[in-house]
Amino acid sequence: MMTDDGPRERYQAFGPGGLGDVDLLALVLGTGVSGHSARAIATSLVEEFGGVAGIAAAPPGALERVQGLGVARAVRVHAACALGEHLARHRRPRLRVQDAASAWRLMRSVMEHLEHEELHAAYLDRRGRVLHLRRVTAGNDALTIVDPRQILRPAIQLGACSLVVAHNHPSGDPTPSAQDVEVTVRLARAADIVGVRLLDHLVLGAGRFVSLAEQGALIEYP
Repeated sequence: MMTDDGPRERYQAFGPGGLGDVDLLALVLGTGVSGHSARAIATSLVEEFGGVAGIAAAPPGALERVQGLGVARAVRVHAACALGEHLARHRRPRLRVQDAASAWRLMRSVMEHLEHEELHAAYLDRRGRVLHLRRVTAGNDALTIVDPRQILRPAIQLGACSLVVAHNHPSGDPTPSAQDVEVTVRLARAADIVGVRLLDHLVLGAGRFVSLAEQGALIEYP
């Protein structure tokens, strides 16, 4: 049976598990402002910072560039996201990416059943621990619309030292294309400029993968 209940009612009935990040942020905001509902502001926050982890990692003042947020509301939202991140860190150890195989296991957990192409990025601290895992693009050919800024903006906001990207080939064959190599080199160059290291670009197939780092695509970026 469908219900028209709003997020507050659904939260009361089912708890936080029944709501996504946008609805939870809208509850934190409480109300909107002229021309912008609380949900519209929450949506802008998620799109701008890539989710709760990105919001928590950004400076509180950065949230103010989202229309509808002043100083007080920006601090309130930031504090709520930071609290959630603190709780998550205490509850579970961070996953660590040590090599191509461990990166593949991480990416496979969220990408192995996809029937279309997606590009994901894992942002890492200086010890290789995962700060944030994010889907960057999705579509029939996700790489054709990759803008390095889409990938690197969250890295800067999170204070990541390195990252790994991965995309899947729905055909099941992980053999990299010439375009895969070109995108890898272009992203590595852009990452180098902003002080973030691209460790690898994985191409995932059916139960196997190819590491472009192991194939030498990143040899000029030690």
